[in-house]
Amino acid sequence: MAEAADFQGTSPSPARRWLRRTGAVLAGTPLLTGLLQLPAASPAEAATPAAPRAASDDGSVAVSVDSLTPGAPAEGDTVTVSGTVTNKGKKTVTDASVGLRVGSLLDTRSSIDTVAKNSDDIGSPVGAEIDDKYTEKFSKLTPGVSQPYTISVPADELDLGQDGVYDLSVTLTGETSDQPWEQTLGVRHTFLPWQPDEADTKTKTTFMWPLISTVHMTAETGSDEEQTPVFHDDELAEEISPGGRLDRMVDLGKDLDVTWVIDPDLLASVEAMTTRYEIPGENADDKNAVGGHQAVAKRWLTEVQKAVADKEVVALPFGDPDLASLAHHGTSVTGSLRHLKEATDVAAGTVESILHVNASTDFAWPVEGAVDPSIIKVSTSAGADKVITRGDTFEGGRDLTYTPTAPRPIGGGTTAVVADARLSTVFEGDMARASASTQAVQRFLAQSLTLALQTDRPRSVVIAPQRTPSAAQAQTMAEAIGALQDSTWSQPQDLTAAAKSKPDPDAGTEVPPASAYPKSLRKQELPRSAFEQIARTQDKLDRFKVILSNPSRVVTPFGRALNRGMAASWRGRPAEAAIYRSGVEAYLDTLSSQVRLIEKSDTKLSGRSATIPVTVQNNLVQGVEHLVLRLTSTNPTRLEIDGNAYEEQPIAVSGGHSQSVKFTTNANANGRATVVAQLYTQDGRPYGQPVTFDVKVTEITATVMLVIGGGVLLLVLAGFRMYTQRKRAAARQAEEREQENAADAADADAGDAKNPEASERRPTQESAPDTREDAPEQPSDPAPDTAPESADPSGTGERVDR
Repeated sequence: MAEAADFQGTSPSPARRWLRRTGAVLAGTPLLTGLLQLPAASPAEAATPAAPRAASDDGSVAVSVDSLTPGAPAEGDTVTVSGTVTNKGKKTVTDASVGLRVGSLLDTRSSIDTVAKNSDDIGSPVGAEIDDKYTEKFSKLTPGVSQPYTISVPADELDLGQDGVYDLSVTLTGETSDQPWEQTLGVRHTFLPWQPDEADTKTKTTFMWPLISTVHMTAETGSDEEQTPVFHDDELAEEISPGGRLDRMVDLGKDLDVTWVIDPDLLASVEAMTTRYEIPGENADDKNAVGGHQAVAKRWLTEVQKAVADKEVVALPFGDPDLASLAHHGTSVTGSLRHLKEATDVAAGTVESILHVNASTDFAWPVEGAVDPSIIKVSTSAGADKVITRGDTFEGGRDLTYTPTAPRPIGGGTTAVVADARLSTVFEGDMARASASTQAVQRFLAQSLTLALQTDRPRSVVIAPQRTPSAAQAQTMAEAIGALQDSTWSQPQDLTAAAKSKPDPDAGTEVPPASAYPKSLRKQELPRSAFEQIARTQDKLDRFKVILSNPSRVVTPFGRALNRGMAASWRGRPAEAAIYRSGVEAYLDTLSSQVRLIEKSDTKLSGRSATIPVTVQNNLVQGVEHLVLRLTSTNPTRLEIDGNAYEEQPIAVSGGHSQSVKFTTNANANGRATVVAQLYTQDGRPYGQPVTFDVKVTEITATVMLVIGGGVLLLVLAGFRMYTQRKRAAARQAEEREQENAADAADADAGDAKNPEASERRPTQESAPDTREDAPEQPSDPAPDTAPESADPSGTGERVDR
């Protein structure tokens, strides 16, 4: 009994059985010696049947534990363990037996880590075997062949003592032809949490359930009124389809007490799939193919709405930006923090409009919870006052024998919510194998119970798993959470409540220095060049949007694309990230180039003045305005534009149209003058590429001018002579008419004197219009001497109108 008590967690009943067996062997040894005349066995050798020797080729049989139910048994439960045993050796194993052994009590979290690390080490202590009736036997195990086993044991038969975590081992013993004695050929250690009664102080546990994906949408949209979105692949449809990763996340999480942590970009991308979307064809010159997963997208969003109803939802900044990369490489680039602010501002609205729930934007979540002072500063720059960190990168506190509660005030009104590292990382790795999944669940429960038993202080524990769990990892997480929620030592809690809980005064609150940031994470960060490219693209967008009649059609999709360009999901994929950012910038360049000046060929100017047409073309769907077209003469002494070196005219062109603008020029000398046409925004910034062309001035020479001047003078003199001659002729005619009228009047007076009645009958003579051919010409409205100006654009390379 004293020896049995030396092994912590060994129950009295197995110890008594071991002593009885040893005593029986020792008592029978003299009799066997006398009968068989064999040498007497030593006490150590006599104890061999109760403790089989390990095989010389350690681990020749692989033992797996594919299922252990219930994960945390209570009194009256039956513990069922099932799995497989596989002979990895070259020799057949005979008289094989699979049994359970309850080992020591694992009372520290580090001891659990040690057992998990050496879970298949047959040299590790395995404890006493449970009664032989709870074993499964195999007559032989053929090399390379697996055999299933299932063992069910009432929890009372396990003789578990005090509350805590026990090392539960499944061992396979047997013989081989070259080693014909009973020996341990394989083992698998797992964990059995035991606390049948409700705890007086339960640990409040918060499990973050991330709904995050990679980047799928491009900045490109269709030219139609609906702006049909374009996806660079159709992988998101696979994730949300039945059985896909995101479909499993929603289906598993809806029945769990978890805090949903959602990237709004994922919701926006799926919503864009509910109507019509396009994906590039295999050939870049082909038309885009229409995606056909509208029904799948609608169904998934409906399921998410149901799952998050009455649950806490935390919205990450749009696109889940990489806060550490931004802090280490982006803050030195002007405008980088602006994108984080924009991503935070649109987050809550996006979640509310799609899921119809209010989401919190108070939390920032750097990659793997690793922080330093610069990351904390950037994380809180957009309004978040709580930063989710992780215990393996944040000091727990001096001389603490227990895991402190999650919230830590770190100054400036900011709270570091320190997630438990062991509980957060236990689900990483390949969980597709049942044995790996079961081991993760049992390890999770073991760590949780051991943490709860450390102290009677009330504590809040936060679990922040990997950002994008696989479907198998999500399944394992759900099983672990379900078992924990049914346990006697834990109760669920929302993330906001955990962050507001009373901090532990003994917990560490000092933010790790920059030198402590993990090098493995730093290698995966976005480089400075990524943020420089994003800033360059933003500058182009700012110049482009001011000329648009409806800038929201461009600002919104490109703004969200720039957010996606700094997503945390690009870690480990630098080439793909660079391709995405370059694609965004190139597409913006393509759109901007749709508003341009038409190239002009050289122009001839045959005279002192003329008009030069310049054509602005707008191939965008929407109209452009707030543009100024400037025509500049590089040699104003030879050629002036409206009397100056340059002239500007405002421009507004409807979508899909062109407009020709005419400038008045004046030539001062013969020769070739270079003219530059350039579009400008109203703030004076050049827009697009300039158009340069030459104007050849063919001015008339001095001799020709004298000849022409003389001719003009002769014409003027001839006209003046004709005018004076016609004036003199008219005067003579008037004088003659006056003389004739005077003579007629004299004759009439003489006749009237002789015959007074004749004068009364003759009517009075009035002036009548002069209808003679030589009558003087009357003034009239002058007829136009030019035809109406055509509104059609002038062609390039043609002679301009004078």
